[in-house]
Amino acid sequence: MDTMRDRFITTTSQLLAEEPRLAVVLADISADGFAPARRAHPDRVINVGIREQLLIGAGAGMALTGMRPIMHTFASFLVERPFEQVKLDFGHQGVGGILVSAGGSYDWPAGGFTHMSPGDVALLDTLEGWTVHVPGHPDEAEALLRGAVDGEDRVYVRLSLQANREARPVGGDGGFSVVREGRGGTVVAVGPMLDNVLTATEGLDVSVLYATTVRPFDAAGLRRAVGAGAGASASADVVIVEPYLAGTSTARANEALMELPHRVLGLGVGRAELRRYGQLDEHLAAHGLDARGLRERITGFLRG
Repeated sequence: MDTMRDRFITTTSQLLAEEPRLAVVLADISADGFAPARRAHPDRVINVGIREQLLIGAGAGMALTGMRPIMHTFASFLVERPFEQVKLDFGHQGVGGILVSAGGSYDWPAGGFTHMSPGDVALLDTLEGWTVHVPGHPDEAEALLRGAVDGEDRVYVRLSLQANREARPVGGDGGFSVVREGRGGTVVAVGPMLDNVLTATEGLDVSVLYATTVRPFDAAGLRRAVGAGAGASASADVVIVEPYLAGTSTARANEALMELPHRVLGLGVGRAELRRYGQLDEHLAAHGLDARGLRERITGFLRG
């Protein structure tokens, strides 16, 4: 199976030939992959070098002329380093564009903490009007990217090396899909967390929802799932498993369930920096996001 980043490059290269107003702005990352597209469309595939603030500014300038820009690099260099430009050049100026990241929270541990971005979605959450997609499979990444190119709004597509074994349909409304139904609680698995969540909850009487779009947050979908599982108790236990900073969506879930007695547990990447960088799977285990860690934390919460 190709990676999400591989699929992004091939899909975007195809779209450049189909969509005359589409442009791609790079900051060296993935430049080799886009070399054929750059030769075919030299005026619409631009590599600004390692200048991430310019990456965002150039993309916003293209958007002001009516183009649909895609800006791409590692998440830490796409969202965190040029955050002021993201806030002002897109939000303040009221233009649309697509941010497509690579690297996830810790896809390349050897790169160190400079190349890790567990806080990217939480940071974008401070801004108005961003749609955030977190695909769990290359097929989903392609579908979400194509949908973003067709739109006019501000979109963040978060790609990762971690992926589920099978793709699932990506709904046009961005709502959560029901993967498993149960009566003992509701677990929301975001993007590449689904396989581990399904393994962790095997044999448990819980509902499992799958989310590839986390902003806007599907409050109605969560309320429906909780209503179906809560029964006569009229209360809800919800666990949200995200591949980035733990608790990023907890406030959204609390707002969705504010009229119902409920508890919410947000699982994800912890705030403590792990300085022995290791491998991706070791980071998953260290943050309790492997199947074993999730099982322990989910069952402990539901028994509480």
